[in-house]
Amino acid sequence: MAASEDTTPPTTADEKSFSKGAHESVNDVQHLSDVEEKAILRRIDLCLLPLMFFSYLLQYLDKTTLSYTSILGLLSGTHINTAQYAWASSAFYFGYLIASYPVSLGFIQFPIGKYLSVMMILWAIILTCHAAASSFAGLTSLRVLLGIFESAISPGFTILISMWYTPSEHALRSCIWFSGNGIAAIFGGLLAYAIGHINNGLGAWQWLFIIFGIISIAWSAFLFFTLPDSPLNANFLKQDQRGPAYRRAQVFQKSYQSREWKQDQFIEALVDPKTWFLVLYNFFVSLPNGGITNFASIVIQSFGFDTFHTLLYQIPMSAVALVMLFAIAITCNRMPGLRCYWMIFTMLISLIGILLMRQLPTHRKWGRLVGVWLVTVFGAGWPLSLSLVSSNTAGFTKKGTVTALIFIAYCVGNIAGPQLFKSNEAPRYNTAFSAILACFCLAILDVVGLRCYMSWENKRRDRKQGRTIEPESSDMQYASDASSEHGGDGDVSDGQNQHYRYCL
Repeated sequence: MAASEDTTPPTTADEKSFSKGAHESVNDVQHLSDVEEKAILRRIDLCLLPLMFFSYLLQYLDKTTLSYTSILGLLSGTHINTAQYAWASSAFYFGYLIASYPVSLGFIQFPIGKYLSVMMILWAIILTCHAAASSFAGLTSLRVLLGIFESAISPGFTILISMWYTPSEHALRSCIWFSGNGIAAIFGGLLAYAIGHINNGLGAWQWLFIIFGIISIAWSAFLFFTLPDSPLNANFLKQDQRGPAYRRAQVFQKSYQSREWKQDQFIEALVDPKTWFLVLYNFFVSLPNGGITNFASIVIQSFGFDTFHTLLYQIPMSAVALVMLFAIAITCNRMPGLRCYWMIFTMLISLIGILLMRQLPTHRKWGRLVGVWLVTVFGAGWPLSLSLVSSNTAGFTKKGTVTALIFIAYCVGNIAGPQLFKSNEAPRYNTAFSAILACFCLAILDVVGLRCYMSWENKRRDRKQGRTIEPESSDMQYASDASSEHGGDGDVSDGQNQHYRYCL
């Protein structure tokens, strides 16, 4: 049932003022000179992206701390075996799964900057409490809670990108904040290596949780006062820049931020083929991610390396994916239409990696280690899938619903992944490696289908309207046409707005 009007949180005075009509906003944005628009964009990049980047760096570090601690005494310290460790790894995503849709409603109901900051404070506290875990039940409960509170950041950042940037800017900015993953993985291994030498009462694994947790608590408190809810209240923008900054992104999307839940957009999200292509893609890449993220240390150690070399040999794995991510960011920013092609290419590289891990004999440990470094490259394509949501899903309720469905698939895949690593199959892990191989193949076919569908839909709309509209162009007239067609309603979905074209 659609939310009734009296239960919808009121928009701020600024939002009411700036959302009176999309047509008026189009005219205002057209009046911006190139110099003025570049100054606004530069200011947003320098102030907003570092906040997102470092927050995501800590999120990845906090989430994967369990993997580092798995070879630093966690199993003996909490009295669990490998099978129980796999379930504790999956427990994080059970929490994530439970929270995905309720959290997406929070993006509509609450100021997004404050909402994300509070969620981060809560997960940082939970992470610190991991040091007190002494049993399977205690550790698993904490992992579920961590997943609940961390479930806000990735979908939240996906929505933030669409609020601050135009579609042609989404891919680069999504890759920038997501690169926090790669940096975290590199320095996480080095920090874990250093902390692993601590020996003064508590175990090394406990110190890892405490140190990472305290850092996250301090950062999230800082974020609460610095991450804006909207361009309209961004302290880092001048007063006369806030309105244009708000309007330029929203009017390019032809969809203004709304605090109202809309049933028609919810239904549209469920019947849109793009939704299910992206949901399936996220499942196919999340299953490998769940297994590799949590078992990378154990897999590398099973090749015959000692504890500290195992931690160090995870660093190239992250570095390779990071280099690929930067290559993607630069090329997608300069040449539109490459996102799906890059997603396919990253999975082909990962396919080579899993074949090396699966097919090489066990005594070829260096070759198999190269396979581990290559298999994670698919992760560089994941922020592109999120940027496709930002660029190709209009309507605030629809965007929130699609994002929630994608992250439900993300959770299901990450829950299943660790369960495929069976201790009696080490070091070959045939079940896990075969499943990962199949997922990469299916994901490639899925992305091909997604691109073909979006291209077909763009051409269908061109034929229907008798004109060609470039999907990543800055043609403001089409935004003006859309606002007139829908009576000035600023929150219009991509299905309702036939002038919308999908970015490939």
